[in-house]
Amino acid sequence: MMLPLLLHRGLLRPLLSTWLAFVLLFSATTAYESVSDETLRSLPRPGKDFDIHDGALLAPILVPRVSGTAGSTAVLNHLADFIRTTLPDWTIQFQNSTSKTPVSKGKEIPFVNLIASRDPPGTSPGDVGRLTLVAHYDSKYEPQGFIGAIDSAAPCAIIMHTMRSIDSAMTKKWEDMRATGQLNQLEEQQGIQVIFMDGEEAFKEWTASDSLYGARSLAEQWDAEVHPAMSVYRSPLDSISLFVLLDLLGAKEPTIQSFFPTTHWAYKKLATLERRLRELKQLQSSDPGRSWFPHLAKSEHEIPLYMRIEDDHIPFLRRGVEVLHIIDAGDRGFPKVWHTMQDDGEHLDLDTVEDWSVLFTAFAAEWMELEGFMDASQIHKRSVTDAWHKTEFLQL
Repeated sequence: MMLPLLLHRGLLRPLLSTWLAFVLLFSATTAYESVSDETLRSLPRPGKDFDIHDGALLAPILVPRVSGTAGSTAVLNHLADFIRTTLPDWTIQFQNSTSKTPVSKGKEIPFVNLIASRDPPGTSPGDVGRLTLVAHYDSKYEPQGFIGAIDSAAPCAIIMHTMRSIDSAMTKKWEDMRATGQLNQLEEQQGIQVIFMDGEEAFKEWTASDSLYGARSLAEQWDAEVHPAMSVYRSPLDSISLFVLLDLLGAKEPTIQSFFPTTHWAYKKLATLERRLRELKQLQSSDPGRSWFPHLAKSEHEIPLYMRIEDDHIPFLRRGVEVLHIIDAGDRGFPKVWHTMQDDGEHLDLDTVEDWSVLFTAFAAEWMELEGFMDASQIHKRSVTDAWHKTEFLQL
């Protein structure tokens, strides 16, 4: 990612699409129900799965994983294996592209995005809006051996924990809806998808062509794909209800700003959950009196509009997708370890990483309206550490 970016301009979608987005966002904000304190107290913890040496979720990502290298393939397989063995009801797809880079000497480098989704049973893809959680899994080309723990191994592990934590609750909710004849009601067609993005980092120097390789390819492809006639959503791009990008998370005492007026309501929902979890003494990190979200008390008219951070959301934002960018970028800039060799597992604040995983689980559970269906005891029984069996490497 790059700071600062540009003025926010040229990002308006056509009038009809803007109107539709407003209607959908209005519906989301008015129908959005908070989860209870009881649910917040029962949210599962990652435990040993976030151990930087042998944790089943995080440790395999803490390696150099430059796009097109064996390290990248190993991490991609780690992510895919986790979904296949732990979340069998999720659909996996890979989006492939190639591109020359400033260091590839004319050779085409492969970029592979992993997309995993879960929709209500019996629904058509074009009729389901999806909460979309995103993080990039590649690491920088230079300095050689760069790990990128906050950038972005920890965000990937946080998303993996979130997926696992809400999976059985979604099953229970949809089974309950099926039993009561509610499953096919239009307003209930809400799914979730995760994108592990490749090629975010620049190989040499951040430019429009040397950065965001995977994001640029995926946004272009999804914008061009068209769902069948009479679908609720025109394309996979339009099916994204909210694009939540996680980046540079894992340093102590993060500062998360709100960047976009149209998604400030979602920022406030996440910030409110953080405050509630802290009041309930469910978070382990930081000063109890300090919020990670300094714009919680501001309205959408009061957040700063003069600056943007260039990251994987940009190709989607330019096509009208609603974005919530969760990146540690306070008044002092990015975390001190950013793009240095110190951005490794040893410099993660694991209490903060764990708290992020609990917070995003709460956010996803609230978005998916899983109140009354979360059961932490069942999730703990499905520990990745105990149940994981590696499968064969993907043929890329």
